[in-house]
Amino acid sequence: MVLDNPLNSSSLVFPILECFHIAGFAVAIGTAAIVDLRLLNIGLRDQTPAQLSHGTALWMLGGLIVAIFSGLLLFSTDPDMYYLNWSFLIKMACLVFALLFHYTIHRKAIHRKRVESATGRLVACVSLALWISIIFGGIFIASVRPGLG
Repeated sequence: MVLDNPLNSSSLVFPILECFHIAGFAVAIGTAAIVDLRLLNIGLRDQTPAQLSHGTALWMLGGLIVAIFSGLLLFSTDPDMYYLNWSFLIKMACLVFALLFHYTIHRKAIHRKRVESATGRLVACVSLALWISIIFGGIFIASVRPGLG
């Protein structure tokens, strides 16, 4: 017996969920980018990266919660389409790496005394690359045909 997902009963549910998903990621990635750009010594020079990170931490976490929860709901609408899609799998791998990187290496780098070092710039570039990879992974989900079946 196949169960129907109630999220598939309306043509408006998926686009609304996707809006929440995109908004959540925009908040999360935007707050990460603010700190990363400061690590690159671009903008907001009145505050240290640690101060910016502390001030945006709840926004980052809130955005991630909205993005992940809405993403799980989106996934539930057609799991076969997602887990057989290379772009989705790459997006998920980048998400895991970005979260691990953000809450370990990135966090240590922003609390250093001299954050304008080459290490700080490298950490910021890796962080931005990981978050941007998640965005592109999501964009290409609809374009990439399932290829693991």
